[in-house]
Amino acid sequence: MSWTPSETRYDTMKYNRCGKSGLKLPAISLGLWHNFGDDTPRERKIAICQTAFDKGITHFDLANNYGPPPGSAELAFGTILKREFAGLRDELIVSSKAGYGMWEGPYGEWGSRKNLIASCDQSLKRLGLDYVDIFYSHRFDPDTPLEETMMALDHIVRSGRALYVGISSYNSQRTREAYAILKELKTPFVIHQPSYSMINRWVEDDGLLDTLEALGLGSIVFSPLAQGMLTSKYLKGIPEDSRAAQGKSLQQAFLKEETIAHIRSLNAIAERRGQTLAQMALAWVLRKGRVTTALIGASRPEQVEDCVAALDNPDFTDAELAEIDSYALDANINIWAKSAERKGPDRRK
Repeated sequence: MSWTPSETRYDTMKYNRCGKSGLKLPAISLGLWHNFGDDTPRERKIAICQTAFDKGITHFDLANNYGPPPGSAELAFGTILKREFAGLRDELIVSSKAGYGMWEGPYGEWGSRKNLIASCDQSLKRLGLDYVDIFYSHRFDPDTPLEETMMALDHIVRSGRALYVGISSYNSQRTREAYAILKELKTPFVIHQPSYSMINRWVEDDGLLDTLEALGLGSIVFSPLAQGMLTSKYLKGIPEDSRAAQGKSLQQAFLKEETIAHIRSLNAIAERRGQTLAQMALAWVLRKGRVTTALIGASRPEQVEDCVAALDNPDFTDAELAEIDSYALDANINIWAKSAERKGPDRRK
């Protein structure tokens, strides 16, 4: 069955300027970390991407290791670009990353020039593209000089492999250091991708949001729904088809009854606002205009529609924010943030 993109796709989506650059990103972006590997039917992946684009989501975020198996998400999206999204390339922002393990031997991960450039070439081949719009250093490499990693990103742009570069899960200090190097090189460094949610606030403790604002960089926050914890999914237990049950990225240890009780209280606040918990969580990370775009994942098209509807009710009263804090800042919930601080969750899986 043929698909024609919605003629009204740009009418209701909000597009935010990415820092001080000329690039605009949708307030909601679609990430292909989960549900785009070989374990998901192709028809469902197509439906998710088509629904996202029909809702005005123009940014599709990938990495070399997304799957399973690693690389399969890029292959799947590459096929969608060639078939279902044929002729739409100039309306899309496609991003990828390198830094986590991809192949055997000493060159298959981290931030060496060898790894980043080879990985970028592999990603382009899987995607069937001449270039990606944004290419990221997926994580800070403590054993490679930062200058080498940043110069590799610079080369990736100058060689035509990417239009812009970004970094992911770097702390505030390392972000400033990376910015200084890339500014001297005149590399179009425009974005940072950290984890951030109501129950994972390391970017606030670290001062990263202040740093990004001072440097004029945009931000795309991943896991704003805390791996599904900030949805209705776990309010009544752990479903068999959930990430926690499958051991993909969310540890069941974080789903203690006390934690779930606080999430139920957050859900009650969302209901009073006329929102789902997921919608409130997305509106919360976007509330001050300091976050350029919130990165969502989806296992079915209806979840994309639900998330985009978060933009219909973006404002909070001071009382609502205080009540959210009274539950979200509880130590039993914030333990998830401690595992993410500085380096981000393990995205090799």
